[in-house]
Amino acid sequence: MSKRKLLIREVFKEIKKSSDKDTKYGWAGDLSDELEKKLNFHISAKTLSRYYDSFVTETKEETGIETLVLNKLSEYLDYDDFTDFSRTFIKKDEEANKTTVKISVDQDEESLVEKLSNIIINITNEQHFKMPNFMKKNGMGIVEIAFLLCLASGSVMFSKKPKGAGFAGILDSAPHCMYWDKSEYKPVDCEDKNPIYGQIIPFDYEMMEYFKRIERKDTLTVENAAGKVWYSKYNGEVEFFTADGIDPNNGRELRKATPFMIDKYAGLPIDSTEEE
Repeated sequence: MSKRKLLIREVFKEIKKSSDKDTKYGWAGDLSDELEKKLNFHISAKTLSRYYDSFVTETKEETGIETLVLNKLSEYLDYDDFTDFSRTFIKKDEEANKTTVKISVDQDEESLVEKLSNIIINITNEQHFKMPNFMKKNGMGIVEIAFLLCLASGSVMFSKKPKGAGFAGILDSAPHCMYWDKSEYKPVDCEDKNPIYGQIIPFDYEMMEYFKRIERKDTLTVENAAGKVWYSKYNGEVEFFTADGIDPNNGRELRKATPFMIDKYAGLPIDSTEEE
């Protein structure tokens, strides 16, 4: 489950506790009032109702949400911002969705191997763990996947903490974030302050895997792209993307590409068409 979907569901779960309404429109209206009263932040009930359709009932395609809105909704749940929510939120029923794997390697209590023998890895089935395709294709078992996760993300819990520095970076691995690199998201250390990365946001596997800017507009046609890609228009410039969301370059909400937009702003340039 994406962090955005998780946030919207938790926000509506929270407003339902204090609301006497029993419809999405009623909850959205009460939530709009609460946000203005508690945070002095105005967002229409209509917009919140649209978020409910996209992320709670999933009766409509996921819509984009501006970073400011994500931050304010996180504040409503008493988090500093969306980054804080993404890093620290744990579902109350998370314990019921965990698989625990204990790797025992050696009985020698003083050996280096013993320091790794009591690693307990918790894989949360619902919101934190999604098996990439390359793992499935290579037939990796749960132990192999668990160990790979240890090396990649440091998501481990030691029942006996080893002395000294971490082994292979397992103990002191930093939390994951990502940044927009012109045409796609790339992973980065959350603590990296290098200004070259611009805005760093919480790591989202789906966004990094599927959200890309289409660099070759000339490959788009009405047949292969209308209704299947999204676009952003800003200062007369149009960019196309492979998934819905927000244009990272200007913060604008993306729209689904229509045949008109494909005809006018994509496809082969006029000169190329004439030459052919």
